[in-house]
Amino acid sequence: MDLTPLDVRYQEFPTGLRGYQKEAVRSYLARVAEVMEGLIQENEGLKERLRALEEEVARLKEAEGELKRAVVAAERIARELKAQAEREAELIKKEALAAKDQVLKEAAEELRRLKGEVERVKQEKTLFVTQLKALLQGYLDSLRHLEGGS
Repeated sequence: MDLTPLDVRYQEFPTGLRGYQKEAVRSYLARVAEVMEGLIQENEGLKERLRALEEEVARLKEAEGELKRAVVAAERIARELKAQAEREAELIKKEALAAKDQVLKEAAEELRRLKGEVERVKQEKTLFVTQLKALLQGYLDSLRHLEGGS
């Protein structure tokens, strides 16, 4: 059975011989009723605060769940980005190695061509020197022939 402040305030007691002083009992019951009213109000306030805090806890748990999902998604994205970066780095490395090989191949071909050109120039020089010597020898022979014949 619930006891309200009004029940306490207006409670009637039977009187007997030499019973309590009605005014003292009424005064005490009024004070008890006031204390009960304060406690009831405080209880209602605490219940309302509890409801608000429970709602806040529920909201924070939901936010925590969303944050956890966001962290998991961010970690997944980071792993994917890292893997993609590693693939791109490997591709760039392969392309660089292929370019290096191509440059070396072209340089080797150019070196062979230049060596061949140097060899050809040496041969032409040798031929030119041989022909010049023959020409000069021919001129010397002609001069000797002219000197001896005059």
